[in-house]
Amino acid sequence: MKLRGLYAVTPECADSEVLLRKTEQALRGGIALLQYRSKATRPDLAEARELARLSRRYGVPLIVNDDVDLALQVEADGAHLGRDDGDLARSRKRLHGKLLGASCYDSLDRARNAVAAGADYVAFGSVFASGTKPGATRAPLSLFAAARALGVPLCAIGGITAENAAQVVNAGADLLAVIADLFGAADIAGQARRYAAAFA
Repeated sequence: MKLRGLYAVTPECADSEVLLRKTEQALRGGIALLQYRSKATRPDLAEARELARLSRRYGVPLIVNDDVDLALQVEADGAHLGRDDGDLARSRKRLHGKLLGASCYDSLDRARNAVAAGADYVAFGSVFASGTKPGATRAPLSLFAAARALGVPLCAIGGITAENAAQVVNAGADLLAVIADLFGAADIAGQARRYAAAFA
């Protein structure tokens, strides 16, 4: 699976039809990875199934945030876990043959432990001030150079925009996880294509 490029993370959206329409626009724009994230409400099984079907049609891996059970239920391509979302080693066994991502915040030690437990990629952030998580721990961009030795793709999250994307990629990020700057754009597909320039 291609783990380099724009990692689209779905926004909170009460209307599944709107969410699916926006997600398809992002897929048309050429994203590398899609994450289903639903924090404000309980993740919707039907919605997750539709996203899985849609992502398969475009050949883009779908990752489910925080929920290994749901990822397996909808036959997603993997799950992404934070510090309170379950044991990584146990999740690795359950997700046999699928992707496992881990949030490591600003901690290189946490990233080392995650890779040792079987994580396929690790995420650091918030790299900039984030409207989605205003109180999130800030992670310096220097962390990406230090984490390169881990030998797995590195994901950056938090406050990333098309304007600062190249700065983060140049620091060593393989994946840019974006919510607001992508899904809040008037032209979502066009905005996704703008991010591609950072990886050129």
